[in-house]
Amino acid sequence: MEAKAVLKYTRISPRKVEIVLDLIRNKPVDLAMAILKHTPKAACEDLEKLLKSAVANAENNFNMDKNNLYVSECFVCPGPTLKRIRPRAQGRAYRILKRTSHVTLVVKEKE
Repeated sequence: MEAKAVLKYTRISPRKVEIVLDLIRNKPVDLAMAILKHTPKAACEDLEKLLKSAVANAENNFNMDKNNLYVSECFVCPGPTLKRIRPRAQGRAYRILKRTSHVTLVVKEKE
């Protein structure tokens, strides 16, 4: 039995999110929450909310015990990229890519 939460179109690069996801993968939920709370990365705020959502889904939809949950699976996929223009010297324009992410977080109960 597993509970899942998905965060789509978040305005942060998948590369930056992956660094934080590696810290919480296969950890108990309370430890993962503590790691997210005390890690100074931009992705942590969104991932903390996502983890709370996954835990709430597990409790309310599947009657799982919150104390036995762990982060079984978490991954990030690139979302659509927003293309923006930056003016440069001599009338040129450089393209800036503002990347987005789709993050999926799955929690399971320990046997």
